Amino acid sequence: MNYDKQILDILTRVGERGISVQAMSKHVYNMNRTFFVSPDFEEIRNYVQQYLLKNSKSDHSLIERTEQRGWYRLNTMGSNDAQQLMLQFRDEQQPIEEVKQPEDLSLSLFDTMI
Repeated sequence: MNYDKQILDILTRVGERGISVQAMSKHVYNMNRTFFVSPDFEEIRNYVQQYLLKNSKSDHSLIERTEQRGWYRLNTMGSNDAQQLMLQFRDEQQPIEEVKQPEDLSLSLFDTMI
């Protein structure tokens, strides 16, 4: 599923403070909701919760629990994968250079010739 990539994207954005399972579930739900399709929120919440639990088991896991119950963040200190992931997401989110508008060199109908 693409939920995994969305979860990791959200975790890179929240940084060191982390995010709760409930807030993460709402973000994933809103990312997948369209005008015609409305996924089941409970199903997404269960998936997010299981994903976070499964990927935060050891000290070297990609995700770690915070001091608050039910809050998670990327394990940037103990996981090389998390550090690489942070670099990848930063590279993807580089601001795009503004495109300069071409100068209008056309002649005006209302200019008078001297």
